[in-house]
Amino acid sequence: MTAVQRVDPRTHPLWHELASGPGGSLFTSPPWITAVSDTYGFTPSARVRVDDSGSPDAGVAWIDVNDLRGQRRVALPFCDRADPIVEDLTSWQAVAADALGDEVPLNLRCLDTSPAVEDPRLSTIGEAAWHATPLTRSLDELHAAFRPQTRRNIATAERAGVEVILSAEAEAVREYHRLHVELRKRKYRLLAQPREFLDRIWKAFSPADAIRTALAMVDGRPVAGALYLVWQDTAYYKFGASQVEFLPLRPNDAIHWQVIRWAHGRGLRMLDWGLSDLDQPGLGRYKRGWASVEGRIRTLNAGGPPLGRRTDVEETLAAITDLLTDPSVPQAVTARAGAALYRFFC
Repeated sequence: MTAVQRVDPRTHPLWHELASGPGGSLFTSPPWITAVSDTYGFTPSARVRVDDSGSPDAGVAWIDVNDLRGQRRVALPFCDRADPIVEDLTSWQAVAADALGDEVPLNLRCLDTSPAVEDPRLSTIGEAAWHATPLTRSLDELHAAFRPQTRRNIATAERAGVEVILSAEAEAVREYHRLHVELRKRKYRLLAQPREFLDRIWKAFSPADAIRTALAMVDGRPVAGALYLVWQDTAYYKFGASQVEFLPLRPNDAIHWQVIRWAHGRGLRMLDWGLSDLDQPGLGRYKRGWASVEGRIRTLNAGGPPLGRRTDVEETLAAITDLLTDPSVPQAVTARAGAALYRFFC
């Protein structure tokens, strides 16, 4: 006999147990869901199937959003992927009944190996690449397995005297956020997540010593940075940013090699590089250089676009974003705009 329960994935022990098992990931972990929900005022829901011994064996979490961009259900927002924790199509269908049981459109991102991909009620509306570097061999073997260009980049950074500071402190997160806002504005003409979001991530993960901010220093100033989180036996590369004029010194390669050595020494088994858009083939090539394995992330949809979505609202948000990321706009103003508007981009 099994039963399906609705729980709060931020706090309920059944979800924590499930997310801590082999099917869980950073993005279905209680601290991540808590950081996202607290930042943007979301209320998450989850359905968990419990077996006759009282142990959870399947589950899915989502957030209902109803704002100026329409009514929609996202499993989960602001995630590279949030695979339902299920072993087969039957268990997926058991826990997905509520998520798919009404007229609210659902979007779900998961690896293409997930049983949810087989559900005929879901259509693929997007695809991205996913990479991960196994850390189970020695550091010397791992370094030798990197592509020659990756090894040359690491050596370039070492010769240039790039110093990497790996910090567990909140102040490093705030220093990284400055680089993050600058990169999003300059390279992509996009707003950045608010600093409050990164502060809440630090608050959620620091009690378990599960967050590191890496800053690459040249002549005493940070020129690149990245944020890594740990869940179970995996380190996740979540955010990265760098200043374009220092890229010839390869500060990002110095950061990743330092973090790989740190994760290896900690006994972690994997570095998850996250999502890469297929229209950025250079990013995929870069990640492959780190002896990574590759898969695909599917964006699945049921029910079509958000209810009440309006073209004029979408066009207005795009125009506002373009204005607020113009090079003439002070970075502090762009950062404040991200804090005010980013919640709508899920």
